[in-house]
Amino acid sequence: MNVEEFRIAGHKAVDRICDYFYSLEERAVVSRVEPGYLRKALPERAPEHGEKFDQIADDFRDLIIPGLTHWQHPSFFAYFPAACTAEGVLGDLYSSSVTNPGFNWSCSPACTELEAVVMDWTAKLFGLSEAFLNTSGVGGGVIQTTASDSALTAVVAARSRYTRLHPEVAIEDLVVYVTTQTHSIGTKAALILGLSCRPLEVKREDEYALRGDILEAAILEDKANGKHPFILIATVGTTSTGAIDKINELGDIVQEHGLWLHVDGAWAGVALACPEYRELCQLEAINKYAQSLCINLHKWGLVNFDASTLWVRDRTLLTDALDVTPEFLRTRASKESTVIDYRNWQLGLGRRFRSLKVWFALRSYGVQGFRNHLRKGVKLSKRFSALVEASSQFELVVRPSIALNVFRLAPYDSVANGTNDISSLNLLNRIFHRRLSSTDLFLTQTEVNGVFCIRFAVGAARTQEKHIDMAWEVLCAEAGPAVEEWTSTLTQRSLDTKGLKGHDE
Repeated sequence: MNVEEFRIAGHKAVDRICDYFYSLEERAVVSRVEPGYLRKALPERAPEHGEKFDQIADDFRDLIIPGLTHWQHPSFFAYFPAACTAEGVLGDLYSSSVTNPGFNWSCSPACTELEAVVMDWTAKLFGLSEAFLNTSGVGGGVIQTTASDSALTAVVAARSRYTRLHPEVAIEDLVVYVTTQTHSIGTKAALILGLSCRPLEVKREDEYALRGDILEAAILEDKANGKHPFILIATVGTTSTGAIDKINELGDIVQEHGLWLHVDGAWAGVALACPEYRELCQLEAINKYAQSLCINLHKWGLVNFDASTLWVRDRTLLTDALDVTPEFLRTRASKESTVIDYRNWQLGLGRRFRSLKVWFALRSYGVQGFRNHLRKGVKLSKRFSALVEASSQFELVVRPSIALNVFRLAPYDSVANGTNDISSLNLLNRIFHRRLSSTDLFLTQTEVNGVFCIRFAVGAARTQEKHIDMAWEVLCAEAGPAVEEWTSTLTQRSLDTKGLKGHDE
C-alpha cells in the first residue's frame, strides 16, 4: 500500500469507524459467537500473495466485529468502563504513524518530553502534591501499560530499596501486603517475583476498607515470626465493592515500620479530578504517605487503552532498581542527567508514544469537560442505586461507591418464608445472573464475604438516563422468572432430601 492508497483506505476506515459508533446501541453488548468460530472462518495459512485492502477491511467488519464485546455500548455495566474517545483514536493513529521504541530521550525527544508534561498536567488535575511532578527533579510520573505493570514496577522498586537497606534479609522472608479485596495485581506481582503475599482481612463493618489496627497487628505478627513485610498495596476503589482503604490510618504505620505504600487507584483514582471526591478518595493522605500511585486513564478517564499513569515520590528508587545500561544505549544527554530516560522507569525497554492520546484528550475535553464526564457517571449511578433502594425485590450489598453499585436479588417474600439464608440467596442470584447473560445487558458478578452479588458499574461515555432505566426494566423483568426457577429448585431439593430420608428408614 503506497501513501495515496493509504489515504483512500484511511478515509474509508474513519467512515466505517463512525458507522460503527452510530450502530453501537443497536448491537448486542456481548458477542454471541461460539468458541473457535474465527479459526473455522480463516484459512490455515497466511495468503501467498497480497490481498486487496478493501477485502481485508470487509473481513474486519464481517468476521471480527461479530466476535467483539462492545465495551463502549451504553448498556455495558460490567467490570469497569474502557474509555474510547475520538481523541484517543486519533492519538493512536498519529502515534502509530511516527512509530519508534521511545526507550530514551534521543529516540525521539518529543515522545519523552510530552510524556513528562502530560504526567504533570494529570498530577495537577488530580490534586497531587508537587513532590510527584517531573519538574520537581525528585519525583515524577510515567505512563505504563496497565495497573498490573504499575504495581509490579512498584514492588520491584520497593524490594530493591528494602534489600539495599537490609542486605542480611533473605528474599524468601519478604512479604507483600494486600487485602482480601485487593485486585489480583498484588498477588500476581508476588508470584512473578517469587515473594510471599499476605492478604489482610477487611471487615463488613469497615465497608471492606483496610484499617490501621489490622495492618499493625499483621506487621507485628510477621516480624515476630521472622518475616519482613516491605510493601503495602492499598486501594482507592476495589474491584468487588469500590472500597477505599483508610490511608490516613495506614500512613504512619507504614512509615514507622519502613514499608513502601503503593496506592492502586486504577478505577476510582480519576475521581480525584473532582474536588468534591478528594476527601473520600484520601487525597491528603496519598500526598503525605504514598511512595507510588497508579491511576488508569483508560478506564474512566477518556483515554483509550492502554494508559496507566504511575507517579513516584522518588524517581531514583525506580532507576536504582531498573537501570541496566549497556554501551549501545548510552547517550550524552543521559550521561549529563539532563533528560529522563523512561526505559529505566519500567520493566521493558521499548515503549509506545502513549502521551499523545493523553495530550489530545486533555486538550479537547479540558479540565471542566473531564470533570463533567465523571460527574455524569456518578449522577447516573445514583439514579440506579435509588431504584434499588426503593425496590422490595433488590437490595444493595454494600454502600454505593462513586459510580459502582453492588446489589443482589432478595425478594421480601424470601424473608417471610425463611429462604433468605446466604446459601439460598446465593443460589437465587446465580440463577438470576445466568438469566441476565441472555439479555441486552452486560453485568459481572462478584462474591463479598461469601455473598454472591452483582456489580453495576457506570462509566461508558454513551450511557444516558434512559439506559439506566432500560437496565432496571430488564432486571425487574428477569427477577420473577429467576425466583420461579429458584423456588422450583428448592422444592425439588427438599423432595429429594425427604426421599433419601424415607429410603434410609
